[in-house]
Amino acid sequence: MHRNGPTRDIDESALSVTAPKQRAAGVTAVAVALKRSVEEMGVVRTARTMARLNQVHGFDCPGCAWPEPSGHRRPAEFCENGAKAVAEEATLRTVTPEFFAEHSVAELATRSGYWLGQQGRLTHPMVLRPGATHYTPIAWDDAYRLIADELRGLDTPDRALFYTSGRTANETAFLYQLLVRSYGTNNLPDCSNMCHESSGTALTGSIGIGKGSVTIDDFAAADLIIVAGQNPGTNHPRMLSALAGAKAAGARVVAVNPLPETGLLGFRDPQTVKGLTTGVDIADDFLQIRLGGDMALFRGLGKLLFEAEDRAPGTVVDRDFVDNHCAGSADYETQTRAVDMDTVIEATGLSRTEIERTADLFAAADRIIICWAMGLTQQRHGVATIEEATNLLLLRGMIGKPGAGVCPVRGHSNVQGDRTMGIWERMPDSFLDAIDREFGISSPRTHGHDTVAAIRAMRDGDASVFVGMGGNFVSATPDTEVTEAALRSCALTVQISTKLNRSHVVHGRTALILPTLGRTDKDIRAGVRQQVSVEDSMSMVHLSTGRLDPVSEELRSEVAIVCELALALFGPDHQVPWARFRDDYDTIRDAIAAVVPGCADYNRRVRERNGFVLPHPPRDAREFRTGTGKANFALNELSWVPVPPGRLILQSLRSHDQYNTTIYGLDDRYRGVHGGRRVILMNVADIAELGYADGDLVDIVSEWTDGVARRVQGFRVVAYPTPRGNAAAYYPETNPLVPLDHVAARSNTPVSKAVTIRLEPHTHTAAEPLANTAAEPQAHTTAEPTTTAPHTDTTDQPGTHTTVEPQRNTATAPDTAATS
Repeated sequence: MHRNGPTRDIDESALSVTAPKQRAAGVTAVAVALKRSVEEMGVVRTARTMARLNQVHGFDCPGCAWPEPSGHRRPAEFCENGAKAVAEEATLRTVTPEFFAEHSVAELATRSGYWLGQQGRLTHPMVLRPGATHYTPIAWDDAYRLIADELRGLDTPDRALFYTSGRTANETAFLYQLLVRSYGTNNLPDCSNMCHESSGTALTGSIGIGKGSVTIDDFAAADLIIVAGQNPGTNHPRMLSALAGAKAAGARVVAVNPLPETGLLGFRDPQTVKGLTTGVDIADDFLQIRLGGDMALFRGLGKLLFEAEDRAPGTVVDRDFVDNHCAGSADYETQTRAVDMDTVIEATGLSRTEIERTADLFAAADRIIICWAMGLTQQRHGVATIEEATNLLLLRGMIGKPGAGVCPVRGHSNVQGDRTMGIWERMPDSFLDAIDREFGISSPRTHGHDTVAAIRAMRDGDASVFVGMGGNFVSATPDTEVTEAALRSCALTVQISTKLNRSHVVHGRTALILPTLGRTDKDIRAGVRQQVSVEDSMSMVHLSTGRLDPVSEELRSEVAIVCELALALFGPDHQVPWARFRDDYDTIRDAIAAVVPGCADYNRRVRERNGFVLPHPPRDAREFRTGTGKANFALNELSWVPVPPGRLILQSLRSHDQYNTTIYGLDDRYRGVHGGRRVILMNVADIAELGYADGDLVDIVSEWTDGVARRVQGFRVVAYPTPRGNAAAYYPETNPLVPLDHVAARSNTPVSKAVTIRLEPHTHTAAEPLANTAAEPQAHTTAEPTTTAPHTDTTDQPGTHTTVEPQRNTATAPDTAATS
């Protein structure tokens, strides 16, 4: 049963580049999915696994959070990247104690994240003692006792950090936050902080809830869908089927993105004969916008909509909705009418004709959906950009209407569910009061650290214990050198994981690896198969049941790990019935029903065929639980990202052979990149102007106001149709370039889509490693290239650019946004 992973690491000399693909999915996607699955799982295991993926009585894909259809489900209700995600988790390759005896931590630290992940599933709990060179096995009880002793020895619970990834199921997330709050801290950083936190912040202020307002059925009813800052073909491919269905029903689709993404331009649905043979052009129009120009586009569209209303009064602005359900419309109208369209054109890089054509679609449509992802959220003005998009929908009355609404597309399967279950450093008092009533504990009320603040706390010596529930913290976070040094300063780091990753080799003085069951694995407690539940990107909650035999008897579920750690930390007489929760997940769901809003009768409702949808007051009843009791038009100073002379603005992105920090392979076939990842995609005119040629090797240096030159080395220049002045490269390879303090105003999300860089010729010889380096002082610095009026940033961190933002209403509802 046990198979070994590959022994060779990435060979960047094998990298080749071809023309980008014109069509996504199709027969090639099917072939790639089957090939990867069989390589990892074998033929029989592949057949058994894929037949249950995203089915009613099967297991939920551990990949993206795109919802399943509400009606008939096809036999293959998954995409190529979903199949890759399952193959990664259900692999027969294993990482045993013998593996760790053979490989020192120092050796493993020289390997790429791709190589580490390819070794297979972790099988035993392992410990790295102070001064040791190798991880060695440790008994589960000893591991729990080690963690409990360290936590009890802290002078304050706030010196401990408890991170969560989006793979965690609702039951685990609820118990995890309950453990953390029983311990006495709100330090619950999570992956949401790095992706859709800007969405939650914006939507909570605008409509009173940080979640999207549409369901999967709304796509079929829409007549205009805007897809902005998003690449569905790679990041959530099943969305392409929903868009194709909308097109077939008569909808228009407009793609707004700096790069031409193959999935939005041409899609071959591998599940239908017609889809395979002819395909469909998803986007009716492609607006190739400059990085950071989306806010200006939405402001310009607003101006044009008001002008269209002037020409035909009562036909564009939904006065009934605006007058009865909105606040701040007069100030918004004044600000929007005053915008200079020449400024909009400069900021977006679009022509006036393109913008006017889109405005005409907005004015004529009866049901509009705006979708977005990281291209909007990971900007300095990301919150304001999403508020501007929401303003357009409010102006047209598109909230609480079938076929219309806001649609932040989450990147990980249960990242939204984690937030619903209480994984947030700033949960409202109403939620904490409910926990305290149910369990008789006293939850702390002081707000905790988000992800960026957690890194700062470790860096500054204010935190010394880090516990990671899933994910790959080191590779997911910005400013890699700073993050790694921060983790190494900890007394204890704990990683609860399914597979080996970079976070296991960047460790505290003592380090633990606790192997856990995955979404695909059987979870048997007290002789009964257990089920977990997840929430998709559109607030639908449903069950997931693992079906595969685990690769090791030593694996424990995340629920069991949390409960057993709690028993070691608090003892058997604690107010929370940890042992009962560990052995019967229905009892956890009963507790969720008593605490979490919208989850009444949880056990019954989650067993319905498609589960149940959580309440959404704006969608359900046009009820807006904001400070004004209405939906709020937001006011913001217009911001965008100009390009300094001799510099480029870089965005980080995924390849098609990647899911978040998990690298499946080395081909990004849609963009024509094969056999490697260290590339920088640039406009051909920029390549010439900066004195380089297609194929040159360069070092990339980011520039920030702190005077530190952050550098990555040995990237191949690739001519690509990017906007002038904009470039793109893959993460996590370029995470070292993102300064820790370069964050979005109000959400504190790292700004990975607007990094000012310069290029330098690569001078290392072929024999030298292409390592990342950082933290070298530089004489020349460039301030953050954001054009705005002066303002004050609520994060108030050194090194950030600040602008004054108009006063706005703050809602009291929890931010339920989540991510990639």
